[in-house]
Amino acid sequence: MTTKKLILAAVLGAVSAVGLAGAAAARDQIRIVGSSTVFPFTSTVVERFGQTTKFGAPILESTGTGGGMKLFCSGVGADFPDATGASRAMKASEFDTCQKNGVEQITELVIGYDGIGFVHSKKGADIKLTKAQLFQAVAKEVEVNGQIVSNPYKKWSDIDKSLPGDDIEILGPPPTSGTRDAWVELVMESGCKEFPAIKALDKARHEAVCKTVREDGAYVEAGENDNVIVQRLEANPKAYGIFGYSYLEQNQDKLKGVAVNGVLPTYQTISAQEYPISRPLFVYFKNQHMGVIPGLKEFIAEYASERAMGSEGYLVDKGLIPLPDAKRKASEQATLKLTPMAKPAS
Repeated sequence: MTTKKLILAAVLGAVSAVGLAGAAAARDQIRIVGSSTVFPFTSTVVERFGQTTKFGAPILESTGTGGGMKLFCSGVGADFPDATGASRAMKASEFDTCQKNGVEQITELVIGYDGIGFVHSKKGADIKLTKAQLFQAVAKEVEVNGQIVSNPYKKWSDIDKSLPGDDIEILGPPPTSGTRDAWVELVMESGCKEFPAIKALDKARHEAVCKTVREDGAYVEAGENDNVIVQRLEANPKAYGIFGYSYLEQNQDKLKGVAVNGVLPTYQTISAQEYPISRPLFVYFKNQHMGVIPGLKEFIAEYASERAMGSEGYLVDKGLIPLPDAKRKASEQATLKLTPMAKPAS
């Protein structure tokens, strides 16, 4: 490296250090954004952290996974969050955005598993659905008599005569939600494999058919606040909702899950990886803010601890499905070492 380049690097490093020092002076509370599914778990850690340490309780905002990633990856310093929760893994494109904006070292904490429940009011009739039927209910285009057509199904009985004759009304997450991403991957892309004419499509068309949600009113984007879905399902026993298992677990006096491919969403079926719509949950931390934003190192240690994430940890009471013990210990150790994550494959 030339002398000029060395001097420039030193100057840039000094500027960066000053900027981060300014961040500490400007903000003495941790700021966390991200997934509505991860929100109940993070809020519990926030509460415990505020009660048991000398640091103030972090500021927590539910923005959705996509919205949280956008904020998290926007830059380094007091104006940008220190951490973001996610109900799916960070994408390669998001990682690249982080790098471009100076967020160069990120610690990924896998906190446990969650199931995505297809749920309705306890007043509603019990039904069982397959992934293929859920695809038919939610997709913009479906296969009918060997042809790909705009979704004609208005009632559940249009899909299968054994299902109720009620109008299809599904309240679910918007495109910015990690739960929506996981639903598309785990339900729609899986369910569409059951239809020969869809399987025969070229790659681009196949992807569009399998991933695109209908827009004719049968699927209603209910925002990032899953409590809104809970309230609306209470009011309408014939409607169904899509959200993380933790919200079903917290509202079992009002709601019940639907069996998918013959398996109900329960703590046992998700932890045994029997329930077919389950996924890991994540929190991402900005390493460059460690030692600069007061309490951030201590907060990440609390989140990664056995007392929080373990099989008898306090997050289990909020509906978290803990990682197997070996995986949890590996996740804890990597997190405590602030091991920077590698670029995701996709």
